[in-house]
Amino acid sequence: MGTPSSRPPAEFRSGFACFAGRPNVGKSTLMNALVGTKVAITSSRPQTTRRAIRGIVHRPDAQLVIVDTPGLHRPRTLLGERLDSLVRSTLTEVDVIGFCLPATERIGPGDKYLAGELASIGKASVIAIVTKTDQASREQVAAQLVAVSELGDWAEVVPVSAVDGFQLDVLTDVLIGHLPPGRPLYPDGELTDEPEQQLAAELIREAILEGVRDELPHSIAVVVEEMTPRADREDLVDVHAVMYVERQSQKAIVLGAHGARLKEVGTVARHQIEALLGRRVYLDLRIKVAKNWQRDPRQLRRLGFYD
Repeated sequence: MGTPSSRPPAEFRSGFACFAGRPNVGKSTLMNALVGTKVAITSSRPQTTRRAIRGIVHRPDAQLVIVDTPGLHRPRTLLGERLDSLVRSTLTEVDVIGFCLPATERIGPGDKYLAGELASIGKASVIAIVTKTDQASREQVAAQLVAVSELGDWAEVVPVSAVDGFQLDVLTDVLIGHLPPGRPLYPDGELTDEPEQQLAAELIREAILEGVRDELPHSIAVVVEEMTPRADREDLVDVHAVMYVERQSQKAIVLGAHGARLKEVGTVARHQIEALLGRRVYLDLRIKVAKNWQRDPRQLRRLGFYD
């Protein structure tokens, strides 16, 4: 791995941006598109993002570190409270905030509440980003741009689509324009600082999120307990992971009839982890019940959700 350049170009800018917004407004998909590779899992399910994940955009004149955070919502569990606290602390530490609002949905009370919260942060510039323009008509996009502009005193308003690439280069320019001058923060070519073991756990969770009922996603946590190359096979990595649910009935849902759903999840996740590592993977995936883990401080710590 290389080291950050000791003599960056004149006017080189570097710093942190954070995407904020309600759950499922396209924050993780947008970050992946800007970084150019998958560093955050995506899903149509609520509470997909549970950690502050950093993706790094490299340019000759700048280094933009994007922090993807959970969607802000009214917490209903101790886990929800910790995620909400994580978002709020992140927002106070970045140089620029991208407030994401989808072109396909009318502005609601949650958006108005967030707009007020972001206006009170003070330090960071706030860019309003109208996402998912590929799913909306021109008339819808135009109407949403007007509505978003009236919602707050934004530094800029930028419509984008992470799917077809519409204005991603413009958004990158805008975000970088709000960064301070500075040296690179990460080595050239590094796209995230997430450990591979954590990325693998997230890929497993993404695979299960797409195949279960609406009430279950909140209750799923995944821990990769071991990820090591096999001693006699340099091309093979053994991954041992545990999927935690809160009740025995949920374990049955994840397993599926005769274990069919768990097998399908394992296949999808294994292919994703192989793409991440660039090597073949043997995935040992088990399910355990951790009763009411979202509300238990001790279990939250064990699963990696700290105070």
